[in-house]
Amino acid sequence: MRRIAILTAGGDTPALNATIYGAVARANALRVEVIGIIRGFYGVLSNHVPHVFLNPLFSTIPELDPCLGGTILGASRAYVDPDDRESVEQVAHRLERLGVDGLICIGGDGTINGMQPLSEKFPCILAPKTIDNDLGLNYLDEPNEWVQKPADEPGQHYYEKLPGHPNLDLDEMINYVTPGYATAVYVAASGIERIRTTAEGHRRIAIVEVMGRDSGFIALGASYGQPDIVLLPEVPLDYHRLEQRVRELYDLQKHVVIVIGEGVRDEEGHRLGAKRKTYDPAGNIQFSGAAEHLKEMLDESMGDEFFIARKRHETAASAIFTRKIGHTQRGGRPILFDRFYGSQLGGKAVDLLVEGRNNCMATLQWSSENGFSLDSIDANKLRDKWQLIHARQVHPSFYDPSRFQLSILGKQYLLPIFTNAIGTDDVENIRAELFNPGKLSMRYQSVNVDIQKRLKYLQPREDQDVL
Repeated sequence: MRRIAILTAGGDTPALNATIYGAVARANALRVEVIGIIRGFYGVLSNHVPHVFLNPLFSTIPELDPCLGGTILGASRAYVDPDDRESVEQVAHRLERLGVDGLICIGGDGTINGMQPLSEKFPCILAPKTIDNDLGLNYLDEPNEWVQKPADEPGQHYYEKLPGHPNLDLDEMINYVTPGYATAVYVAASGIERIRTTAEGHRRIAIVEVMGRDSGFIALGASYGQPDIVLLPEVPLDYHRLEQRVRELYDLQKHVVIVIGEGVRDEEGHRLGAKRKTYDPAGNIQFSGAAEHLKEMLDESMGDEFFIARKRHETAASAIFTRKIGHTQRGGRPILFDRFYGSQLGGKAVDLLVEGRNNCMATLQWSSENGFSLDSIDANKLRDKWQLIHARQVHPSFYDPSRFQLSILGKQYLLPIFTNAIGTDDVENIRAELFNPGKLSMRYQSVNVDIQKRLKYLQPREDQDVL
């Protein structure tokens, strides 16, 4: 293995540069050259294949900073179509012309699916990333518990997971946590703590929406912000019981803070806020907002009388407000946990290529005896019988629906991740950099400017690379 390529695809996370950094550092030690493909799969689908050399003379370029959020390589939601054999052949040919012996893709389930057809041409490894923490398995047999069911529309179908194991041993989990998740939870929990003071001071009900379309791990982790109620996409909303709990809490403490995952469903299985649905570039449904939908429901069922009777002297609409943590969960400096284990997984991906592995994913395991360790899993073991990779869901044993709170096992799951997730250098960075006087006199210096100066292109041949 003399030269490898690396790309980042899908949505951004705070730990992407850290993962690239770890891969390059390990490649330096093994005397392997690393090419960074610009803009993910879009880069290899382009006949010019824009790229940069990340370790000339086996020395990491200074622009690659593990403390920098986002990705210096850029990303896109373009993927290789497995049915377009001509494109697959052309991509493989371009990488061969670049002298690439293997490819590392940093991404989630969409990325691993995009990697699949390329793995038939040359070695490919996935280094996992996703703030949703939904890439992995709660236990090895989980993919076989999905069933295909007919949808309302003729010829359409959907997938539903059977109940599976009622109890979970944390040691069984495949890819215990993904880089990016810890920082996203840090941002969400911090936001909830700040929103709490407004709700408490003004005697209001705050509904805070966090990311997680199919998986509620961020909402679960946001319990560190001490919300009164946590709502997960995995658990259909029992609205009657929820409203009763909101009333109880408001009478007790004169305010309520609710955290809701963006993909929460009602008891009929319909997504809250999906009345006016649109689609993002990856084809995923974008909802008008679960928090807004829940607010409308509470406005109507609780009514103005509830608040006036408690000397609020205002409408339900003004007493209940919503906030979205939004894309701040995806960005900024990664905290220590994500920097360290992101870089470790990047290095593990290089080792897997050098060992001759193909079409597999580097994983971060945890055991009660040994703590965190690195491993891998064949991509095929993540797929169901229809060859689909489903988002890992929060296991039912992590959540107590009667209390709208995480369970004892849910707490035990979070503790290894977050107990020492923030390093002293994270705190020092806030002290020294947030209000650095130099920021007032010098505008932001984008790393893209310097990366552009390193950019190289593959010169297409006249008889090939027609895309």
